[in-house]
Amino acid sequence: MGPYGGFLRAAKFLLLDLASTIVFLGLYLLTHNTVLSVALGSALGVIQIASQLVRRRPVHSMEWLSLFLVVAAGSATIITDDPRFLLFKPSVIYVIVGIVMLKAGWMVRYLPAVAKAVSSDVAIVVGYSWAALMFVSAAVNALVATTCTVQTWAMVMPVFGIISKVAIFVGGFLAIRLTTIRRIRKMPADEREVLLAATGVPMARSA
Repeated sequence: MGPYGGFLRAAKFLLLDLASTIVFLGLYLLTHNTVLSVALGSALGVIQIASQLVRRRPVHSMEWLSLFLVVAAGSATIITDDPRFLLFKPSVIYVIVGIVMLKAGWMVRYLPAVAKAVSSDVAIVVGYSWAALMFVSAAVNALVATTCTVQTWAMVMPVFGIISKVAIFVGGFLAIRLTTIRRIRKMPADEREVLLAATGVPMARSA
């Protein structure tokens, strides 16, 4: 699964949640019809859960929470005619995912064997960095959602989300990989051979 398997699994819940928000946002910008946009955005959240139940796949607590937030935020949006309630919803999901990522070493289990043996401490730091990004994303989303127009939110948040996550993904990957290579090269030859043999890494890759 790779060193980011844990994050990709958590990102699944973010994407499921953001899907209904994106549908709502697109319809709202096109029609300016709050009720229609909320109804169809909420319907997507219900369909996502229903499709898993029909296929007899487990529905995780995060997915139930996402559905609850869709309905609750949608209802508040209709009552107040203020679309920012739905735009604020991703902040809640970001915070929850960030809390999950605060577990020390959540990323270590997904590392290749050689990196796990040599650079697990770096992976722990990278895992905390991902948690920090989730909390920062929650704060930025909340700020933009409560102080700016829907149009501004639609321009700012996708750009911020893509750039920030690509940056920390690349940075974390390089930190783990380069640290692993550097530490292996500094090992005594006999110790290095034992490690590479135990983790199934060809000797040529350590050069």
